[in-house]
Amino acid sequence: MKEVLVIDENGQKLGVMPTSQAIAEARRRGLDLVEVAPHNNPVVCKILDYGKFLYRREKRERKLWRQKIHRIKEMRFTTQIEEHDLATKLRHIKRFLEHDSKVKVTVIFRGREIVHMDRGRELLNRIVKEIHGVGKVDQPAKERGKSLQMVLVPLSSNERKASTPQQSSQQVKGVNPNAQEEDPQRHGQAI
Repeated sequence: MKEVLVIDENGQKLGVMPTSQAIAEARRRGLDLVEVAPHNNPVVCKILDYGKFLYRREKRERKLWRQKIHRIKEMRFTTQIEEHDLATKLRHIKRFLEHDSKVKVTVIFRGREIVHMDRGRELLNRIVKEIHGVGKVDQPAKERGKSLQMVLVPLSSNERKASTPQQSSQQVKGVNPNAQEEDPQRHGQAI
C-alpha cells in the first residue's frame, strides 16, 4: 500500500500514513484529499475543499488576466540623428504609446558631444511636442552618465478625448487656413 504525507486544511502536518487512511481522514472531516506534490517521496497530499480550491484558483487567474501589464520600450537617439531617422523613431514611439506601453527615451552623447547637453534637451523637447496627443512625460529628462533619459506614458482615454484639437471656425466654414491672402495693390498675387 502506498503511503502519503498528509497536510490538513490549516497547513499542519498530520504525518505519513497509508492512502486509504488519508482518504478516510479527509471524508471524516467532510473534505477532499488532493495530491499536491506527486514527485516527492512520499507523495504529498492535502486535505481541503476541492471545489473551493478551484474557485479561488480561477478567481486569482481572472484577476491576473485583468491586470494591465505595462511594458517598457526604449528608444535611443544621438544628437546627430537625421530627420528621416527621427521621423521613423517618432512613429515607433507613437505606436508603442498607442499600445499602452511606456517608452524610455534615451539621448546618448559620444565623446565630446557631452558638452552640448542642450542639443539633447532640445531633441527631447521636440519629441514631447510630437507625441502631444498620444502620450505625456512621466519622468522628465535626467542626466545619467553620458546620456539623458526621459520616460513617456500613454494618455488615458479621457486625456486623449480632451487633447484632440477642435476644428477651427475657418475649417468649418470651408475656408482653407493655409491659403495665402491676396494683395490688392499687386492685383491678386499672393504675399
